[in-house]
Amino acid sequence: QVQLVESGGGLVQAGGSLRLSCAASGRTFSSYVMGWFRQAPGKEREFVAAIRWTGGFTYYSDSVKGRFTISRDNAKNTVYLQMNSLKPEDTAAYYCAADRSPVSSVVRDQRYYDYWGQGTQVTVSS
Repeated sequence: QVQLVESGGGLVQAGGSLRLSCAASGRTFSSYVMGWFRQAPGKEREFVAAIRWTGGFTYYSDSVKGRFTISRDNAKNTVYLQMNSLKPEDTAAYYCAADRSPVSSVVRDQRYYDYWGQGTQVTVSS
């Protein structure tokens, strides 16, 4: 049973930083792509960033590129999202997800992800 558990969310002022963690268990994830998505109130869930577990190739949305960094720790089976220069518009529930059959052209598409965490709330005050 694959389990993804997010942590690290909270309340931060604009310009501040947070680091989200996603602890993955129940499977060998070496062939997976791990992604972060977010959903703000009244909006659809959107892609934030993704990383190939093997090789570490990364993908970012234009809205977070240069501010957020996705990384993984193979030994801990954990994926991180370092978020810097946070803006009020980054306020959302952030979800970790795993795609077991990743195709590069669709890593930004949530429909292709097989497993999801419960989410962690990030609130950025102005």
